[in-house]
Amino acid sequence: MSGQGRALSGGCLCGGVRFLLAERPDGVVTCHCGQCRRFHGHIGAYITVPRDTVTFDADATLSWYRSSDIAERGFCGRCGSSLFWKGDGKSEIEIAAGSLDQPTGLTTLRHGYVAGKADYYEITDGLEQFPASSEPE
Repeated sequence: MSGQGRALSGGCLCGGVRFLLAERPDGVVTCHCGQCRRFHGHIGAYITVPRDTVTFDADATLSWYRSSDIAERGFCGRCGSSLFWKGDGKSEIEIAAGSLDQPTGLTTLRHGYVAGKADYYEITDGLEQFPASSEPE
């Protein structure tokens, strides 16, 4: 994680969920798995921060959905914005990069789970791609 630059903030479309991050991430990682594509309507683009560095100004409409045996996804129950992914037992939380207030000053670092990508697009930006994870093995 990087402590450089201004703090990041974000929220959902209707404002029912608003958050502030005490730590800046290194950048954005995209996920091309089928669950992320369905949750976001396309690929997922996430930042990763320690859970305990996220504070909420508003969370009355925040809902959680158990999307697998190992994780939950957070979204706004009023406007439907996809916001979070948290793995069971993990100290970090993934936050949808599209929910961040602009400008972020972040760049995309790499692509994960590309073996599950949809057939209607190509990844042509030259960044690292990992077939079955989002991290180098």
